[in-house]
Amino acid sequence: MAELPKQYVKENTKKNVLHKTQSTMAKEKKFVTWDGNTCAGHVAYMFSEVAAIYPITPSSPMAEHVDEWAAQGRKNLFGDTVLVQEMQSEAGAAGAVHGSLQAGALTSTFTASQGLLLMIPNMYKIAGELLPSVFHVSARTVATHSLCIFGDHSDVMACRQTGFAMLCEGSVQEVMDLSAVAHLAAIEGRVPFINFFDGFRTSHEYQKVELLEDDDVRDLVDQKALSEFRARALSPEHPQAKGMAENPETFFAHRESCNRYYDAIPGIVEKYMAAISERTGRKYELFSYYGAEDAEDVIILMGSATEAAREAIDYANAHGKKYGMVSVHLYRPFSVKHLLKAVPQSCKRIAVLDRTKEPGSSGEPLLLDVKDAFYGVKNAPLIVGGRYGLGSADVTPAMILGVYENLELPQPKDRFTIGIVDDLTFTSLPQKEEMALGGKGVFEAKFFGLGADGTVGANKNSVKIIGDNTDKYCQAYFSYDSKKSGGFTCSHLRFGDNPIRSTYQIKTPNFVACHVQAYLHMYDVTRGLQQNGLFLLNTIFEGEELVNFIPNNVKKYFADKNITVYYINATKIAQEIGLGNRTNTILQSAFFRITEVIPVDLAVEQMKKAIVKSYGKKGEDVVRMNYAAVDRGGEYKLLPVDPAWANLPADKKVTYDEPEYITNLVRPINAQLGADLPVSAYKGIEDGAWEQGTAAYEKRGVAGFVPVWNPDNCIQCNKCAFVCPHSCIRPFVMNDEEAAGFKGKTVDMKAPAAMRGMHFAIQVSVKDCLGCGNCADVCPGNPKLGGPALKMVAYDDSSEAAAQEAANWEYCVKHVTSKQNLVDIKQSPKNSQFATSLFEFSGACSGCGETPYVKLIAQLFGDREMVANATGCSSIYSGSIPSTPYTKNAKGQGPAWSNSLFEDFCEYGLGMVLATKKMKKRITMLLQEMIASDKTSAGYKAAAQNWIEQQNDAEGSKAAAAALKPFIAEGAASGCPVCARLKELDHYLVKRSQWLIGGDGASYDIGYGGLDHVIGSGEDVNIFVIDTEVYSNTGGQASKATPIGAIAQFAANGKRVGKKDLGLMQTIYGNVYVAQVAMGADQSQCLKAFREAEAWHGPSLVIGYAPCINHGLKAKGGMGKSQAEEARAVECGYWHLWRNNPALAAEGKNPFQLDSKEPDWDKFQSFLEGEVRFLSLKKAAPAEAQELYDACKEAAKRRYKTYVRKTQEDWSLD
Repeated sequence: MAELPKQYVKENTKKNVLHKTQSTMAKEKKFVTWDGNTCAGHVAYMFSEVAAIYPITPSSPMAEHVDEWAAQGRKNLFGDTVLVQEMQSEAGAAGAVHGSLQAGALTSTFTASQGLLLMIPNMYKIAGELLPSVFHVSARTVATHSLCIFGDHSDVMACRQTGFAMLCEGSVQEVMDLSAVAHLAAIEGRVPFINFFDGFRTSHEYQKVELLEDDDVRDLVDQKALSEFRARALSPEHPQAKGMAENPETFFAHRESCNRYYDAIPGIVEKYMAAISERTGRKYELFSYYGAEDAEDVIILMGSATEAAREAIDYANAHGKKYGMVSVHLYRPFSVKHLLKAVPQSCKRIAVLDRTKEPGSSGEPLLLDVKDAFYGVKNAPLIVGGRYGLGSADVTPAMILGVYENLELPQPKDRFTIGIVDDLTFTSLPQKEEMALGGKGVFEAKFFGLGADGTVGANKNSVKIIGDNTDKYCQAYFSYDSKKSGGFTCSHLRFGDNPIRSTYQIKTPNFVACHVQAYLHMYDVTRGLQQNGLFLLNTIFEGEELVNFIPNNVKKYFADKNITVYYINATKIAQEIGLGNRTNTILQSAFFRITEVIPVDLAVEQMKKAIVKSYGKKGEDVVRMNYAAVDRGGEYKLLPVDPAWANLPADKKVTYDEPEYITNLVRPINAQLGADLPVSAYKGIEDGAWEQGTAAYEKRGVAGFVPVWNPDNCIQCNKCAFVCPHSCIRPFVMNDEEAAGFKGKTVDMKAPAAMRGMHFAIQVSVKDCLGCGNCADVCPGNPKLGGPALKMVAYDDSSEAAAQEAANWEYCVKHVTSKQNLVDIKQSPKNSQFATSLFEFSGACSGCGETPYVKLIAQLFGDREMVANATGCSSIYSGSIPSTPYTKNAKGQGPAWSNSLFEDFCEYGLGMVLATKKMKKRITMLLQEMIASDKTSAGYKAAAQNWIEQQNDAEGSKAAAAALKPFIAEGAASGCPVCARLKELDHYLVKRSQWLIGGDGASYDIGYGGLDHVIGSGEDVNIFVIDTEVYSNTGGQASKATPIGAIAQFAANGKRVGKKDLGLMQTIYGNVYVAQVAMGADQSQCLKAFREAEAWHGPSLVIGYAPCINHGLKAKGGMGKSQAEEARAVECGYWHLWRNNPALAAEGKNPFQLDSKEPDWDKFQSFLEGEVRFLSLKKAAPAEAQELYDACKEAAKRRYKTYVRKTQEDWSLD
């Protein structure tokens, strides 16, 4: 065993559960290992009677905790549970908060980013009406040139004018302590508060913190102010009018009358901070000073970076410097008096750091406030400002030291940036080498994992085990890429004997675990690993084979730094146990055994307790398998490090045949080196535009299993390609010449007739496959020859077989031409898969139920497709820098994709339609001008007239555009001004296929008003709703698409109202094509629905059922059975297939066609119990579970009967 970490183990480790206690004179302190969101939710629960909520990252967990606690019967300070109401949008949540406050209930909400901005109109009202609410905000970036779900202060800064007081916390402990101050001050002062802290960095950071309990704050509540608030509530017993309209002669003076309330807030907050300080022993002030008493150089900032600044100050002052910092807590109202008091008289220079950017302003908000505070002050210090940490960009002590060094210059740089290299406008300060300043005795560990492999969950358990069962302090933070499950994850864990203040990612770890062997070739996993450190690799290799697999640069690092290297085949162990590819528990056990960061027996005991808590709902078998995983975590081995490795040559640099932007921009970002790119890397794409097709260059090779094709059993149905979520398995049709160069197996084409005699192959992109297994699951194969033609087999990315399969794929995509022109790709599912895939290798989850639909739309219409995509899962996997799965065909055509917001995807798409409509009208006008000219040739006139007549027909406009473009180009070249204008517009000539794509949260809830309006416009738009029945992207919250009885976030005891029938509602318009589909149940019906929807000249709505990882499929294979789950849903009557085609009504036929067969209702409950979201209801609400199951079934039966009645309507024209 390694000796290094033993110094971090304490002798007095205790084995008690949940809370560690430490004795003090006043009371026993209780400690918990929580993240910032949990702390804020905990305190908000104490002070709230009503919570109106709506999901948004990263604030949703606060609301989820409140909902769970209410479901469990937890009492607040008033002896009651909190009434939780999920709304349809953040604007709706703010409205509900407003109304609840006016009716006399203390009400809170939780939000961030665009969600907070949607609340602004109501925030003005709530503040103006002096209502004591608290909005808890995990401060997050507001989307600009791109969406970023991570943290900065751009959202809260957009609210500083609303009249809300603003209180900021910089650590998880501060969130616990000061959130109560916001509630207490709001009650007494009648001014509402935004209580904010940094999204992700604080909201999702786990720390061991002292618990603030009800009795710690109960006596601080101003009961008189609370009674007065109750008395002011709207009531018919003492009626008043509120929210009146007011005219110019009174409004101004009336508005100024609130000033005294804001003048009082600093004093009120100061009083409650003093009370909390006295009770906790942690001193809080409106502006807290830290550093040398006689500091000359001071920085002023707020949020989590204040913790890193403390580390920098301690280091510098210990080396003779006199640095100081002012940490801002109460930002609004901004108390100049308190700020000036906090800054030492010795201060000569101040740097103000803002975590936001306000383009065009003379300075960011905090800088301007500080400058204003010192205006006119005698001997005022020099004040400069800088920006830092946008989008959760890391802020380290070394960067803070750079700010102080800038202050020491004769002329300090102003309006600077830190943490980036700005080689365009030269705002950045010089970067310093990173140093380990986290304090003595801190053990730092990094874990590299694959999204959904359990690494993050295991590390959350690890830090809780250590925090809750020992005297150690701990911290955990998790970084991700933008993919869903299957993406890159990195866990950052710290343990020590003192509170941990390092609010930045680990740069100098003592221990590194690499859970995916392919990462050794993809990422710099050893970066910063300290001398004599520890390294654990999960690998399928042994001995010489393992040594040969490890890159030279990694082996050299091991030798240079005297690293102790362990390896374990957790993949094999997991398969033997029955856990599939879930290696997390095995590797967690190995971590505890190798590091001995706590006694191994204690770790094993607590891991098994955590397993029961985490997996108990999934059944005894899952618990038993994870117990075995803990026990087998000791099967790691030591890899001897050869000292000669220190002299190994550098690895040969791999060169690729690819565009320059892939090499210089995409690959560094994919390698987790995006932070090293300078500002100039984005020159030319400042607006956020990105090339399509970059996902094809990733080739990660992370699948545990891949499909292998047996051509002898293949019936050439193409079902495998039809359902593949990542377009990793495709049919290729080759002529003789193409087949001659192909190294894989082929068979003769059987049908269709146009391809007969050619060569057919099913080829897998093994480096892009995520190994879900849906292709093999749906493969019918040839029953006479043993069944399926596809089999999932274990994948070794470094094997010769894998290299050959990868080469075969490259050959097919580069040298085998598309044969889609030989068939009607819209005729059948089989034919559709001969079309070039224009949506490939997305960042969606393995087995995703959504992407097969998106891929199919792109295959059918992608060469002329425009996409307006709602924010959500579908936008993240469709466009997250640097990965763009939408791509181009051989002609350079492909889907044009864009995301605006969550709530406006339909309006955004309608805007695209309106622009296209206007441009086509202009083209028509210009062509008519050309037709009227006697200088225009007869051929030009004929082509122009033909386009005018065919412009709204998809295939007709293609042919007409092809004939017209040469005339336009020739005319433009010869100097014709009208032709020059037409040339600018010729990309509008082909009829566009406008698709508006969003999930059920966007379509049923927040964006429903827009969806209904766009449908009501009558314009030619196609709306595709991906119905997962939850808010998939934000963690599985309930929506109005969630069926009765299903457990989801915000429905902890099962949803109590039925699912909205969105499709049936839209049929009432009469001119709307509507369909419900489930690809896994009926591929032909699905294809037909998309084909008919797009062909309809008017609005269309297609709703696709999509199993989601949030559903918790119990079937062996999980999401590898997502297509089968769709089939089961239709078979039992849970989901119904139908189409409503208005074109039939014009013929006197019933437009409604029910495509589902009579359901087998006896299978309904077994379907429900096959998903954790329903099955767990038996534990969450055992007394009501069967009642809710029955209600869900009855709701499905009612829907089916309604559809049957629709088929019986008489639509004859007589």
